[in-house]
Amino acid sequence: MGSFSIWHWLVVLLIVVLVFGTKKLKNIGSDLGGAVKGFKDGMKDGGTSGDAAAPAVPPAGQVTGNASAEKTTIDVEAKQKS
Repeated sequence: MGSFSIWHWLVVLLIVVLVFGTKKLKNIGSDLGGAVKGFKDGMKDGGTSGDAAAPAVPPAGQVTGNASAEKTTIDVEAKQKS
């Protein structure tokens, strides 16, 4: 009772194919394969060139010490409503 035979798995596979259809299962398989491939490529690229690919320009919205950022900064004071 603890293990399933090959016939049990074949019946389960047949039911899954009947419910989802072969085209949808193929699409799911290709999407999953693409995701795994992308993850592997990202892990391979991320470890070797992480510091070399760092951007020279800081991301938008990040405050830096250069003069152009100081000119566009607006200093405000928050007041409590009484």
